[in-house]
Amino acid sequence: MNAFTSCNPASGEVVFTRPALDADCLPPILASLRQAQHRWSRLDTAARAERLLLVADALAAQRHALAELVSLEVGKLLRECLAEIDKSVQLIRYYAELAPRLLAPQAIATGASKSGVAFEPLGLVLAIMPWNYPVWQVLRFAVPALMAGNACLVKPAPSVPQCTALLLDIVRDAGLEVLEVAWLNHDAVDDAIRGVDAVAFTGSTGTGRQIAAMAGRHLKKSVLELGGSNPFIVLADADVEAAAVEAAHSRFRDAGQSCNAAKRMIVVPQVADAFIDAFMAQVQALVPGHPADAVTTLAPLTRADLREALHAQVLDAVHNGARLLSGGVMPHGVGFYYPATVLDQVTPACRVYHEEVFGPVASILHARDEADAIRLANDTPFGLGATIFSADTERAWQLGRDIEAGAVFINRYTSSDLRLPFGGVKASGYGRELSEFGLYEFVNVKTYWQK
Repeated sequence: MNAFTSCNPASGEVVFTRPALDADCLPPILASLRQAQHRWSRLDTAARAERLLLVADALAAQRHALAELVSLEVGKLLRECLAEIDKSVQLIRYYAELAPRLLAPQAIATGASKSGVAFEPLGLVLAIMPWNYPVWQVLRFAVPALMAGNACLVKPAPSVPQCTALLLDIVRDAGLEVLEVAWLNHDAVDDAIRGVDAVAFTGSTGTGRQIAAMAGRHLKKSVLELGGSNPFIVLADADVEAAAVEAAHSRFRDAGQSCNAAKRMIVVPQVADAFIDAFMAQVQALVPGHPADAVTTLAPLTRADLREALHAQVLDAVHNGARLLSGGVMPHGVGFYYPATVLDQVTPACRVYHEEVFGPVASILHARDEADAIRLANDTPFGLGATIFSADTERAWQLGRDIEAGAVFINRYTSSDLRLPFGGVKASGYGRELSEFGLYEFVNVKTYWQK
């Protein structure tokens, strides 16, 4: 990678580029951040919260300008981009209120006259971030890390330089000097990891393995939020219409480019036909179009190569026996659009059964019964989230204990909530973001003991 380049997904036009830097740029950036981190860590948590609240106010004031750049570079619907900014503002305000209490030293009674733990910063944390939520993902990692007294160095995705630069300007204008962006090429990542104290990565499982190997080689703490292929289980007593609405919203929002979306719809025989009919009605109501158009409900994909990879997965599924219920045809014309696609009768012979599908393609898997539905849900390398739709919520909670995932949602699509931990198991990574658990990922839980 020799440049950070914006390409408008709605037109395919390159709109901005800036050169990538090699590892020679790192020493002054790291030295400056370490000095800033030393000053920042000496502030109490209430003072840090006040500084971060200034960032929240500045972010809210520039929400439209930032959302428009996100839409331009990622291709998401403008209202989805505005929602991303608003959620990011909420995140800052949430931690500004929560963190001072949770980071306070805790006394623990032992045989000592005084003993307990303190939550102290690790130092400098590197974040290697994705393109699909370029504001939310950066702040979801950075805000709790900053509240804990760390400084943050962000390596953004190559395709979102303009919105990343504006986010950095907003942070700087608010007077925060402990967050910096490094426009690094891929070859400089190992040097960056060696020069920091911890690493956060959000992205594909394949790249996550590489980051984990680098972090392990340098003995750096790491948190990985990787891919997902979330099952959406519809049981015999489910509200089929409600399930179809939730499943369609989850699968096709953000053009299907979310790790935490419902991707595999698992249905039992009693409701299979009814669910498919209701789901297809939702799919057929989607309106592809320009992201800024108010009537558009299905945006383009972000890049041409992502669309090609998605289409190859669809063709493979059809070749291996899946039944195409809608879409599946590469469109002509400008932009990186792809139709809402539904594959029925998906089996292990299909790549989409085992791989993450990052785009507006839904797979329908037919379970023999309830137990088989849980088996299918777990028959994947991933373990980010899962949904169970059932009128018997007590039974659904019991079934949720058998699902291998970081989260189980009952009668709702999977999503992230500031107050709850977010992360996965298996090939979906390790560690947690958000809530108090995300706050503690990048601290040194230091024991104190006095005779």
